[in-house]
Amino acid sequence: MNNLQQTDIPQVPAAERPAYSLWQLILYFLRLGTLGFGGPVALAGYMHRDLVDTRKWITDADYKEGLALAQLAPGPLAAQLAIYLGYVHYRILGATLVGIAFVLPSFLMVVALGYAYVQFGGLTWMQSVFYGVGAAVIGIIAISAYKLTTKSVGKDKLLWAIYLVLAAVTVITESEVAWLFLAAGVIVWFWRAPPKWLRRGSGLNAVAAAQLPMTSGIASAVDWPLLTQIGVFFAKAGAFVFGSGLAIVPFLYGGVVTEHHWLNDKQFVDAVAVAMITPGPVVMTVGFIGFLVAGLSGASVAALATFLPCYLFTVIPAPYFKKYGKRPGIIAFVDGVTAAAIGAITGAVIVLAKRSIVDIPTALLALGTAVLLWKFKKLPEPVIVIGAALIGLVAYPLLHHS
Repeated sequence: MNNLQQTDIPQVPAAERPAYSLWQLILYFLRLGTLGFGGPVALAGYMHRDLVDTRKWITDADYKEGLALAQLAPGPLAAQLAIYLGYVHYRILGATLVGIAFVLPSFLMVVALGYAYVQFGGLTWMQSVFYGVGAAVIGIIAISAYKLTTKSVGKDKLLWAIYLVLAAVTVITESEVAWLFLAAGVIVWFWRAPPKWLRRGSGLNAVAAAQLPMTSGIASAVDWPLLTQIGVFFAKAGAFVFGSGLAIVPFLYGGVVTEHHWLNDKQFVDAVAVAMITPGPVVMTVGFIGFLVAGLSGASVAALATFLPCYLFTVIPAPYFKKYGKRPGIIAFVDGVTAAAIGAITGAVIVLAKRSIVDIPTALLALGTAVLLWKFKKLPEPVIVIGAALIGLVAYPLLHHS
């Protein structure tokens, strides 16, 4: 039976025709991308409810496989799950068109908001909205970081050590060090499920690990044209960020604000706020950042570069995932990388809070948001964001009336 399942992966037998057309699936993801609020976990939940439970287009086993692969591979979880579900019956074409349909609506919204921000960014109403929303976003990220920590780090001492180191590094350097993620994965892998060659090749591994930070330093020293720089940076972000869409925030902050100085602190927090206001994948904040840096071409390059690695990391391993995904070494590596990512998100809460919490009202807003999300587990985040925007519209002009 097992062998039969494995040979079924690369091609669909004639008898196993899907109960839906590719066009129906594309329309579903177009709608989800337009109306799906609540972040990656909520979006993954909607997909299960609609496609597995209600319409029965996708089997529970296929869904779980897609979810495991999305958690295993770097990149935004909801987008990868969508790409995998497109792949299940319609292979590369399905994966490609579903991926585009899912991210396109939020991309267009983010570009429109970017245009409005550039044109009217100086207007009081826009500053007021971001004054309120920027503070609320800190509360949202803080609760997300807490939930992720308790769920993924648990009571494992090694994972806690990695988590704390990454949180501290993020706070001190105000950026995310990509090679530390890989190092964390390798450490947990070697600790829990050491490969047989480890004793023989340990010297070689040490050399390879030592060269990782050096090569990234050389790459950042090259002065490429702006669009190429945007493409390379965002491709790196898409390739190294695991877990929720929020995991990309500290990585982006390190590159966009600290390293390249493309945006200032306030613009960056506004970009994260825009991602929270719009439906679809949170990671689409990259489109807004790209627009602020280099207009429509910058937005397009940033979005394409971020989503291309996540697309490839889903489509290429899909046929082999059933076979190797449960191996202890792979599970250990993912646990290590996940702990590192959550540590970085926790550090990013502190880094971003220093920028967004500028007075007592913003401190109260951030705290109030965290308390509301803590008390009412089902409260949709966009409701809080809209509420914070309304508070900002009222409070900001009163507090900053010159």
